[in-house]
Amino acid sequence: MTDYTRMTAAEIAAALASGDTTSVEVTQAHLDRIADVDGDIHAFLQVDAEGALAAAKAVDDARAAGEQLGALAGVPIAVKDILATKGLETTAGSKILEGWIPPYDATVVSKLRAAGMPILGKTNMDEFAMGSSTEHSAYGPTRNPWDPERIPGGSGGGSAAAVAAFEAPLAIGTDTGGSIRQPASVTGTVGTKPTYGGVSRYGIIALASSLDQAGPCTRSVLDAALLHEVIGGHDVMDSTSIDAPVPPVVEAARRGDVSGMKIGVIKGISGEGFQPGVKQLFDESVQLLVDRGASVVEVECPSFEKGLAAYYLIMPSEASSNLARYDAMRYGLRVGPEGVDSPSAEQVMAATREAGFGDEVKRRVILGTYALSAGYYDAYYGQAQKVRTLIARDFAAAYEKVDVLVTPTAPTTAFKLGEKLDDPMAMYLNDVATIPANLAGVPGMSIPNGLAAEDGLPSGFQILAPATKDERLYEVAAALEAALHDKWGAPILAQAPALAGKAAG
Repeated sequence: MTDYTRMTAAEIAAALASGDTTSVEVTQAHLDRIADVDGDIHAFLQVDAEGALAAAKAVDDARAAGEQLGALAGVPIAVKDILATKGLETTAGSKILEGWIPPYDATVVSKLRAAGMPILGKTNMDEFAMGSSTEHSAYGPTRNPWDPERIPGGSGGGSAAAVAAFEAPLAIGTDTGGSIRQPASVTGTVGTKPTYGGVSRYGIIALASSLDQAGPCTRSVLDAALLHEVIGGHDVMDSTSIDAPVPPVVEAARRGDVSGMKIGVIKGISGEGFQPGVKQLFDESVQLLVDRGASVVEVECPSFEKGLAAYYLIMPSEASSNLARYDAMRYGLRVGPEGVDSPSAEQVMAATREAGFGDEVKRRVILGTYALSAGYYDAYYGQAQKVRTLIARDFAAAYEKVDVLVTPTAPTTAFKLGEKLDDPMAMYLNDVATIPANLAGVPGMSIPNGLAAEDGLPSGFQILAPATKDERLYEVAAALEAALHDKWGAPILAQAPALAGKAAG
């Protein structure tokens, strides 16, 4: 009997198109898998079985009637809980939005529905996407399918874990400082952050508006390209949306040729603080690209080392402004102060935020408010924006010499749950290699490149391309993926430990 949960999205799409199966059958298989293992992983906050099966039946009926369907029609998908879904609870991982049911869909969600993709449910995340481990969700942490005692990355750990645990063939994540790529790195999956503005941000609950970007979480490079093509493109509802055609990402993913391409290795970004096994896998991956015809050029990006500090001023500043809307007056949670008979609006607001926001959100709102306050704006936020300009110039100078830049995606493999909760700076350092792409708005992708020698856990290889040249990510990633599959004899997730699940219980 065919196990559809083990197939890639491209393989499922081919089986659907040939009539070998139906979307209802494939969707039910994934719902059964969620029921079986999600109690151990907690990748999902809500599962919409009824809605997913109704969408699956609709696409099956359309196929039977001979209608023209998209490439991923009938393939089920999971969506990060930070995207608004009409009629389906959306919390952004926060108690302050518990019970909120949006009256509209995010543009990305609208595109998934229009493409005939059943939505399995909403995935867990760090509260308002603030975190690198999915331990800051108000609804409890997600666990890494490779080792349930370890984190799945963050903030999109739920989306990455759902794909890695074979609960969904595809998922949507958002990436503000690495929240698609870093979880992909530690779960053995593929994560793509498109060029800023390449995918609509309309309907995404804002964390930092100049940094947030939705993108694909998948098990293969081709799957990422197919999903990128579905969700990409101009949107009049998003003023930051790029008014240009979606880059030819599917064509690039199918081609996967790096012959003659110049690969830039950034001096210093994979040195101190990087786990030896991660560094070793990175060097081996670069050599595989050289074996396939690419040449390596070492480049300097001197401002990148200031990126982490700049990010943790810009992101909290924008977050403090965006989260001001949660005032207990318009929607979401409302809590009155204890012992006050006729509380003022200010007292209700304070009590609601105390009850509704977690510690990490409060920390970043306080930091951002301070950075934007009178007398400190120029010293902190203003200086951070200057660093952002210098990082963009570093990228521009590098791309005059090379086609793409490459780095390890994260400094380490997945760490244990709770290990860094009391040390925010140690947690923030996990995004050190991914943050520059968000500050400059360039696209980035992480693909799995092996298991680290120290602990046998997945490591990621990051590719960064110039803005609007997203197809280069897919060209390089597909070539490396093919070389690695030749080396391993199968995709890396074939080596993942089996989950116990209810069936085994």
